[in-house]
Amino acid sequence: MSKQTNKVYSLTLCAALIALSFVLSMIKFLDLPYGGSITLFSMLVASLTGYFCGPKWGITAGIALGLLNLITDPQMYYPLQVFLDYILAFACLGLSGFFRNMKGGLFVGYIVAISGRFLCSFLSGFIFFAEYAPEGMNPIIYSFIYNITYIGVEGILSLIVIVLPPVHLALENQKNKVSTL
Repeated sequence: MSKQTNKVYSLTLCAALIALSFVLSMIKFLDLPYGGSITLFSMLVASLTGYFCGPKWGITAGIALGLLNLITDPQMYYPLQVFLDYILAFACLGLSGFFRNMKGGLFVGYIVAISGRFLCSFLSGFIFFAEYAPEGMNPIIYSFIYNITYIGVEGILSLIVIVLPPVHLALENQKNKVSTL
């Protein structure tokens, strides 16, 4: 197939995955008071854009998802906080694309992707939301606990799903389909 066909396919696939991730982000099992929630695998689906199509596509799709979240559920306090929580944090989900061609790349790539998202949210938490830490609690520890509560839990659940043989096989087949276009 032509290079143009591959671009159209990648664009369509990324748009579909971001739309699905956005919808899944609305299915919340835990919604924290200052932002963040455990959702129905929305971070996994968003990180698949990078894994299937490469880091450039994944990072761009992540930024688009972050902007969608900013538009629909804005929690804006400072410009840098918006950048960390919406733009950079969701862009990190596309980092999975750097691992797409290595053995175990889906697993490793997802860990790197959610670690990047966690790092951005963690930094934002103790820089901009330290005042919400309980009396006497270090804001760094508070931010770590707060953010690991939702990113870590959803991340672990997603990793369990990734290693299920039928899921793993289906995701690998989709990645290979994109690679052969």
